[in-house]
Amino acid sequence: MDKKDYKNVFVFAEQREGVIQPVAYELLGKARDLAEALGEKVVALLLGSGVKNQAQALIEQGADEVIVADVPELEHYLSEQYAQVMSQIINERKPNIVLYGATTIGRDMAPRLASRLKAGLTADCTKLEIVADDQGDVNLHSTRPAFGGNLMATIVCPNTRPQMSTVRPGVMQKMERQPGRNGVVTDFTPKFDTSKFKVRLVETIKADKSVADISEAKILVSGGRGVHDKEGFDKLQSLADVLGGQVASSRAMVDNGIMPHECQVGQTGKTVRPNLYMACGISGAIQHLAGMEESDLIIAINKDKYAPIFSVADLGIVGDLHRIVPLLTERLKREMAK
Repeated sequence: MDKKDYKNVFVFAEQREGVIQPVAYELLGKARDLAEALGEKVVALLLGSGVKNQAQALIEQGADEVIVADVPELEHYLSEQYAQVMSQIINERKPNIVLYGATTIGRDMAPRLASRLKAGLTADCTKLEIVADDQGDVNLHSTRPAFGGNLMATIVCPNTRPQMSTVRPGVMQKMERQPGRNGVVTDFTPKFDTSKFKVRLVETIKADKSVADISEAKILVSGGRGVHDKEGFDKLQSLADVLGGQVASSRAMVDNGIMPHECQVGQTGKTVRPNLYMACGISGAIQHLAGMEESDLIIAINKDKYAPIFSVADLGIVGDLHRIVPLLTERLKREMAK
């Protein structure tokens, strides 16, 4: 393998029912940075049925080219069908880097492709950068939490191409949309080996999701062990309602069955980047910090003045959240009424 033959940064543009997922735009923003550091292009891979009309949106969010595989076999995500198409594109176009969202689809497909392509894959990355070593060899450095989040491991794949990584939704920042931006749309016609189609979709049953996606929220009021119970979270909900935000939770409250997993922030939950993150009764374990430390403004309320959460907070309030939160809620109501 001659690494010089491998060019450009590819992004798997995940779509569901014809709607491109936000993580795809986030990855395009990061891919733009990586491609500029390498002097290469950003290429989005759009797979599905009836999705070609979404290609311009990807161009406006940073893609120089969009490769579209628009065929009936790809209407629904099935591992083998998608893996066949992706491997064909990658083998033909030889990308330097391929990025996937660390979603249920991305986590299923990326390792399959790594095995088929005999390439390296780093999962759940929180940082991606281009680094040249002393010999002038340029590689992608992928950083991810390891050993339960107690340290950060930087992983390099110097001997294989493409270099592949999955990134959690909410970690990277998408670039500002540029309406009318020009790019190339390339059609790709896959050649399927239908003998390997062992799984078929029989029925789709959609869960009734009454909980909004916290990774998309601009304001989060998050509770930890110090909230104690459901009544404590009712107080946080009142504050969130006044602020126009949502309630989130640490893992401890999810494990205790008080909050649903969809509300969990942290390494084993969701990564969030709101404009305001209020951490109430959260001590600040490294696993939780990994999921929210990139928030624009962090306000922490905790009785323990030595709690690690104060090390990342922009504003810290030492005290009992069960007294402070209701007082803050009433004060904000009065101020906003003016």
